[in-house]
Amino acid sequence: MKLSIEELTQIYRNGNRALKDVNLVIEDGMFGLLGPNGAGKSTLMKLLVTLMKPSRGGITINGQDLQKNRRQVRSVLGYLPQDFRFFAKLSTWEFLDYSARLAGIKDNKKRNTEVETMLEEVGLFDVRDRKANKLSGGMKRRLGIAQALIGDPKIVIVDEPTTGLDPDERIRFRNLLSKMTEQEMIIILSTHIVGDISSTCNNMALLNEGKVVFNGPPDNLVQKAKGHVFQVEVANSEFEMVNEKYNVISTIPSVNGWDMHIVADELTEMPSQLVEPNLEHAYVYYMEHVLKNQA
Repeated sequence: MKLSIEELTQIYRNGNRALKDVNLVIEDGMFGLLGPNGAGKSTLMKLLVTLMKPSRGGITINGQDLQKNRRQVRSVLGYLPQDFRFFAKLSTWEFLDYSARLAGIKDNKKRNTEVETMLEEVGLFDVRDRKANKLSGGMKRRLGIAQALIGDPKIVIVDEPTTGLDPDERIRFRNLLSKMTEQEMIIILSTHIVGDISSTCNNMALLNEGKVVFNGPPDNLVQKAKGHVFQVEVANSEFEMVNEKYNVISTIPSVNGWDMHIVADELTEMPSQLVEPNLEHAYVYYMEHVLKNQA
């Protein structure tokens, strides 16, 4: 599959320009869309699943224009929105069966088999008779991805899927998504949680103020922060000053005060040693230094 986005712009009625000339090419595998709240990620997701029409530009899937072939395109799309809700009276099984019907699986035997298989896949078969709205937060997100995957979609779009999950459920959800990439499909993961991208995605885009400001493998973004991440030891009396002056990524109590990781263009005012950057370091460095220096 190949999804192409060309010169995509979205302007709301109040004049807010949510997206500005977005260009991306996304192919099979896990693709991460990272950015702060308000960057335009959710707007892009809604355009991709045909819930909105763009003000300008276009989206094609294997060369087919999304707006001109909405019904056909929707048949290959799976979507897990950020605010995912259930029908209160349906059990877990009934809800997924309903989702399978909407996905076009009309044969009862085939639908029952697919629902059972999918519930096993996401670890919910044992709670299939429980009311869907009584599931835990992590289980609800797993049921959400199950309804997005039922019917064998070729493009799956998930919007902020791990927000509010505890660490164990977040890891489980990431592993579930990673397993899905063994099939020939595109999975687009939109999030503001850097760890979700670094753990699962081979390619990513960084969105800021409606514009794509980086597009490529996460490792390429990490390389841009090389030489700009410092470990320093700070006394208790200096803690507030350092926190206010620098972009502090982490603080760990030490015998003499605090061990801190700081992102900066350079650090000459205190003893420090360079640290190998990770994607979180790189994200902060790019947003707070590279982009601001370009402005």
